[in-house]
Amino acid sequence: MVVSVTEHIAKRKLSDEVFERLKRLIVEGEMKPGALMPSERELMVRFGVGRPAIREAMQQMASMGLVEINHGERARVLELTPHSLMRQVDQSARIMLSLSSDSLEHLKSARIFFERGMAREAALKATDRDLQSLRLTLDEQRKAIGDAQRFMTADMRFHTQIASISHNPIFTAVSEAMLGWLKVYHSELLIWSGKEKYTLAEHEEIISHLAANDPDAAEAAMVKHLERSRALYKSSQPKSHQSKKSDRRTV
Repeated sequence: MVVSVTEHIAKRKLSDEVFERLKRLIVEGEMKPGALMPSERELMVRFGVGRPAIREAMQQMASMGLVEINHGERARVLELTPHSLMRQVDQSARIMLSLSSDSLEHLKSARIFFERGMAREAALKATDRDLQSLRLTLDEQRKAIGDAQRFMTADMRFHTQIASISHNPIFTAVSEAMLGWLKVYHSELLIWSGKEKYTLAEHEEIISHLAANDPDAAEAAMVKHLERSRALYKSSQPKSHQSKKSDRRTV
């Protein structure tokens, strides 16, 4: 017996159809990075739709990082890069972290998993120039003791430099994103907890293992460093919560 099944196809919003056609212009190379998109009026005529559908579709394009919209100007096509893609999830990630302590713990674990691999990769690929750059960053950290922002900026650069030794831009973008999210929880605690000397010594140890091209030792040193420092994130809260819970900070 043959069973007749009726499948209903939902009608798409006009703006969704416009979005797909605009996206196709970029994917197929008709609109290249840096190019100005057609005006609203041109798009209205081209697709036979009203201004609301065009504007809604363009806002969707902007939210995905495909175009940049400035008031009074035509939208401009953006170049998609690992960094631009990570920026699209940046605010959502920060909100998720602020709402869930479990998310912060998951991020800390993910960072350790990621950076131990980056340390191994760097131990195999680091050049003399890479090592010199890491040593310069370490020297900058030493000079920045007592200056929380300078120390933290150099600290983040140190770890991102290790990721960049892979020459994989996705690794570098992920490293910068994770460090940026963790910075909200970390910047005040590290400097004023008296732990900066341990950070400097551990960074120096990591460099020595990279210079010796020893991936096992470099991974072990990185894990030891991050396992110690991860506790510094535990009591911190994003700035929007610090004033309410300042009496609960234990560092």
